[in-house]
Amino acid sequence: MGVFVFLPLVLPFTAWPISRLAEQHLHPRTAARLLTAVATVMALCSTLCLALVMVVGTAQLPGNPLPDGWSDPEVRAAVPFDEVAGKVAIPALGAVLLACGRTLWRHGRVRRRAHRALAGLPDTTVAVLADDVPYAYALPGARRDRVVVTTALLGCLEPAERRALFAHERAHLAWRHHRYLLAVQLASRANPFLRPLRSTVTYAAERWADEEAARAVGSRRVVAHAIGKAALVSREVPVATLAGMAEPGPVPRRVAALLKPAPVPRNWPSVSTSVGWAAWAAAAGTAVSAMSSANSAVTMFFILHAATPL
Repeated sequence: MGVFVFLPLVLPFTAWPISRLAEQHLHPRTAARLLTAVATVMALCSTLCLALVMVVGTAQLPGNPLPDGWSDPEVRAAVPFDEVAGKVAIPALGAVLLACGRTLWRHGRVRRRAHRALAGLPDTTVAVLADDVPYAYALPGARRDRVVVTTALLGCLEPAERRALFAHERAHLAWRHHRYLLAVQLASRANPFLRPLRSTVTYAAERWADEEAARAVGSRRVVAHAIGKAALVSREVPVATLAGMAEPGPVPRRVAALLKPAPVPRNWPSVSTSVGWAAWAAAAGTAVSAMSSANSAVTMFFILHAATPL
């Protein structure tokens, strides 16, 4: 395997340029899809390589349940600096699994609590809560997706702005933005170098819903006004893997983008631009990461198979 086993751990750096440029130069739908795919693949590859290195480290521990042959010098030689890397990989992989498990558990717990809180309300697509705290968010469900909004927030908005609010939240649900947010949250837990992509995808998902709301309402300025008002009075969504119109963050940039002409949808940026070069660099990094992890996994399989006593 050699040093190739470590490449997926650092290749997320190749995605940093596109994560910075995507906000300004890509359609938000393209940015969200591209960066989520890149982050997911890179996170899986880096986790797989951590697991491969952990096998070598675990096999050297006394009393481990692995075959004795897995600690032979021929096996350890497959990993550079096996004495240090193998032992460091054990707590590192444990921390990754713990962080990802905690994220999944929190996401599921918040969704279950939100659905239980709405149990006594009519089974409609919009749930209006009599609450003095202004907030709104999109709540996906197994049987029905719902928009949750409080009377306090609705009272702050004009009728046209309310329509923009509902269109924005319905766009989150229609395009399953919670899946994008959950995927990049898990990816950033698996590899901290992917955190810039998480921030960009979160912003892109909101911009994506902004554009869908503007198209549904027919006025970009109305959506901009609704976002500004909601951001001033609303609290954040209950968990980062759910989406809401007043999600804290670069609200001024969202408003400014809505006051400009609608972005032109493109499936892939032109290679003659800086964002095009950045996108290809991220794609190349993802491909190399996938090939490196696949090569390492196959090589380790054959090495361990040969070292396993019959």
